[in-house]
Amino acid sequence: MIIIPEPNKITCAMKTLIKLTLLIAILFTPTNLWCQFKVDFKKKVINQTNSRANQATDKTISKSLDAVQNGVTDAVTGSDEEDSSATQKKDNGAAASDDSENNDSKKAAGAAAGTDGAQQQTQLQSYSKYDFIPGEKIIFYEDFSQDAIGDFPAVWNTNGSAEVVSTNLFPGNWMKYDCREAIWTDALLTLPENYTIEFDIIPVKGSEGSMSGYSFRLMQCINPKTYDHGSVPGKAAFCLSLEYFGRPGYRTYINSKEGEGMGLSGYKEDKAFYQKENQKYHMALWYQKGRLRLYQDQNKMFDLPKAFAVPGVKMDRLRFENGAAMVTNIRIAVGNPDMRSKLLTEGKLISYGIYFDVNKDAVKPESYSTLKSIASILTENPDLRVKIVGYTDSDGADAANLDLSKRRGGSVKNELVKTFGIDASRLESDGLGETQPIAPNDSPANKALNRRVEFIKL
Repeated sequence: MIIIPEPNKITCAMKTLIKLTLLIAILFTPTNLWCQFKVDFKKKVINQTNSRANQATDKTISKSLDAVQNGVTDAVTGSDEEDSSATQKKDNGAAASDDSENNDSKKAAGAAAGTDGAQQQTQLQSYSKYDFIPGEKIIFYEDFSQDAIGDFPAVWNTNGSAEVVSTNLFPGNWMKYDCREAIWTDALLTLPENYTIEFDIIPVKGSEGSMSGYSFRLMQCINPKTYDHGSVPGKAAFCLSLEYFGRPGYRTYINSKEGEGMGLSGYKEDKAFYQKENQKYHMALWYQKGRLRLYQDQNKMFDLPKAFAVPGVKMDRLRFENGAAMVTNIRIAVGNPDMRSKLLTEGKLISYGIYFDVNKDAVKPESYSTLKSIASILTENPDLRVKIVGYTDSDGADAANLDLSKRRGGSVKNELVKTFGIDASRLESDGLGETQPIAPNDSPANKALNRRVEFIKL
């Protein structure tokens, strides 16, 4: 961790040094000159002492802050020092959040830069064209919270290497890899015709000393228990590749006679989409009956209407490979949520599309499209009144979970009022913490199901 020196210590050291210089100057100054100029000379030295000390302080702090800004990779830790805290009981659970909270991540969140209300509002509105809506049921979730720092993650496999790490600038646990091989989901996934995949990723410096890029592959494998070799591995795949200088590109292929000549490829030349070393990006993939859309943060990057037009293509594995990156909050959800029917007819809508950072109650910007859909229902039904209730998983103290869930319920209400103009008198908010789980709190996926926001018709 990079330490910023204390300004008072720098100032005292500089003053001591310059006072010694003053004493030597006095001793060797001719008497007649000293008598004539002693008052002015002393004042000038004192002024110069303060001025130079302040300049040295400012310069040292500036250099230290620059080092912190550029030192995300150096802040990543996988040491034995972290191991003990990784086994401690986790802190407050999150309601409908991508991140499960633990003691390590709580410290990390404290070190990360905070976002005030005005900035959060600006960020949320920047997602006004974001039309991605996650599936309504989570079937896979991985935040590496059950893995010890320094270990290879339990439900993954590799022909290279990777380890679970934490960093003081981004909350939670991350899987970090730096290799030309691959890391993949060990058990095969069962995916329907429609689903969404989300993850957070940070391009980092590779072993060669600079950003290496990375590849993410959604594929239908040939070998369910081992690695599929080749430049176009498996039966079919979509591959997102980031080049070493940050340009994103894609490739699709189907390795069958029916799919011959149907492969697609391209790049995103707009430099606004170029990724940078040590910055975090939220990636979201929306798959609908062969159509594939990919989003980076609030922007749609690629839209492939007929990415996989051949019947029988069913993806069953995720793979990260060929580069250096940190990844977490990998979430797969299925189903297209019918919010209108759930809220108006059934009287209760359970949402997993509202996101929060670890131990925070501020609504994350990628929640925009979900909130917009709910606001539209409220606008079209002016007599509808709703109670918003936050829930957490069972990690952490009961009282802390209850408080966090109440604050998150209130934050959702505030966003509907401030951002979408819903009358506050039509909304109530509450939180019930971990008291009403809808799944056992025995796995990351089940805990993600319990972290939710419910909208109840009044």
